[in-house]
Amino acid sequence: MAILDEDVARVRAETDFVQLASEHVALKKVGRRWTGLCPFHAEKSPSFTVNAEEGLYFCFGCQAKGDVITFVREVEHLDFVEAVERLASRANIQLRYDDAAASKDRQKRSKLHEAMERAVEWYHQRLLSAPDAGQARNYLRSRGYDGDVVREFKIGWAPEGWDELARELKLPDDVLTDTGLGFLNRRNRQQDAFRGRVMFPIFDASGKAVAFGGRTLTGDGPKYKNSQETPIYSKRRTLYGLNWAKTDIVQAGEVIVCEGYTDVIGLFRTGMPRAVATCGTALADEHFHVLKNFARRVVLAYDADAAGQAAAERFYEWEKRYEIDIAVAGMPAGSDPGELALRDPDRLRTAISEARPFLAFRLERVLAGTNLRAPVEARARVATRALEMIAEHPSDVVRREYVGQVAATLGFEVERLLMSLPAPGRKVVPIQTRRAAQAEGPEIEALRLAIHQPEWVAERLEEVLFADELHLAAYRALAEANELHEAIDSADPGAAALLQRLAVEEPAADPDDVIARLVEQAVDRALAELESEAKASEERFAELAQVTGWVKLAREQLREPGESIEAANRLVAWLRERAEEDA
Repeated sequence: MAILDEDVARVRAETDFVQLASEHVALKKVGRRWTGLCPFHAEKSPSFTVNAEEGLYFCFGCQAKGDVITFVREVEHLDFVEAVERLASRANIQLRYDDAAASKDRQKRSKLHEAMERAVEWYHQRLLSAPDAGQARNYLRSRGYDGDVVREFKIGWAPEGWDELARELKLPDDVLTDTGLGFLNRRNRQQDAFRGRVMFPIFDASGKAVAFGGRTLTGDGPKYKNSQETPIYSKRRTLYGLNWAKTDIVQAGEVIVCEGYTDVIGLFRTGMPRAVATCGTALADEHFHVLKNFARRVVLAYDADAAGQAAAERFYEWEKRYEIDIAVAGMPAGSDPGELALRDPDRLRTAISEARPFLAFRLERVLAGTNLRAPVEARARVATRALEMIAEHPSDVVRREYVGQVAATLGFEVERLLMSLPAPGRKVVPIQTRRAAQAEGPEIEALRLAIHQPEWVAERLEEVLFADELHLAAYRALAEANELHEAIDSADPGAAALLQRLAVEEPAADPDDVIARLVEQAVDRALAELESEAKASEERFAELAQVTGWVKLAREQLREPGESIEAANRLVAWLRERAEEDA
């Protein structure tokens, strides 16, 4: 549906752009233009300019530009039709639409919004002054809500009567039912949908009333009752508090998402008026489609258990699709923002300011209470759970970073944990099934592969890749034998015992990855030797520096998927030549 072009032109012509813009930014007249600090980016010197005669604006700092409709869309985060309707309402202009069906639909929606506004005001006044609302007022005072809070959030009271709202508003049957304010009973009489509840009105992003959330005070029925979906209200597209919070959200570049209406109010009262809440439903794709227009950082202020059990795959998908960052506030177990705002507001502010990335939050909960003094079996079990969480993240860089943190916390080698980390979506091999796993590295995994999958690694292994004498002895036994039993029989006792153990363990890492890490480890040892030689010999310094540069470049290519195998082959050949020269 579209607004007639002549009505759009009339809205542009009859809107006082300077007056409108002055509601968002202080303007000063300079010649025939008006200038001020740009509302779309942070700046100290005015670069935002309004041409009142032409109804246009331009920022010389961020290049934002447009007319009065564009300005309202950007500032209020509205679509084109919503922006024109907002301006038309200011200018008292009756809009027309380009087809009868669209015009009829807009008229119907307008009636529903008008009915909701009347209901908001009626419930609100009932709370403020009606004798039967005394219990509701006492409850709100117990939550720390004074008259200013009640008025700011237009909180109301739905009386116990069956049809008090319906008799007061005298709405047509279709309007009463289409707004969700009431229904027709079996006698075909109007009846209120909400009775005996504290009422929290819900507004859309533009500030139009669309629904209610009602809290019971008696314990009868569900604690909260929410409006049904209507032509003007979709739970998956609506966030409670966004109409009040959007300005602060844009300024802070951050939005706090809660689970309840009182959580939002609690955050507002503790000096964080950038909070919103889902309306009786879980976070959905549609919510993030809305939020991305306001901020790129989303902080979840949930109960800690609820936040930890959230579906990681969905969060990572949303972060990638909408280019946002999702963090989690470390709420005390069993606490919500509304309760914490009343009991310990400083703790709430700290939790929000120290919100951690979603994966970091989950790992901290898994690692809590485990330290280096714990038995190796216990640490291995914790490491397995941590790797399962890390494996869900789609970024290889992020996975490797968190594996390093887990390894440092639990006292395992990073290489050992990386070998147990599968690609996203694949199962982690339990670390506790590996004896002395914390002492293992790529040399052990290479031997394990040589036993179980020799066709993948046999031609790529060399003595120069093994630094540990026991591992080298085991490799020599395998290389010189025709089959495993022969290798075990010919090996010295220590190497034979190692081969016997590895023979009953399944490999858990990608062969190419193992070879790359094994080569990288050997190259690091050789580089350290080269640097020592360069320091000891000024005559060979330039020569050795050139070799070192080539080796370091090839070493970096070990981590590139398409270049890893070739780089490993070149480096192994170099290591072999170097060993032969030293022999």
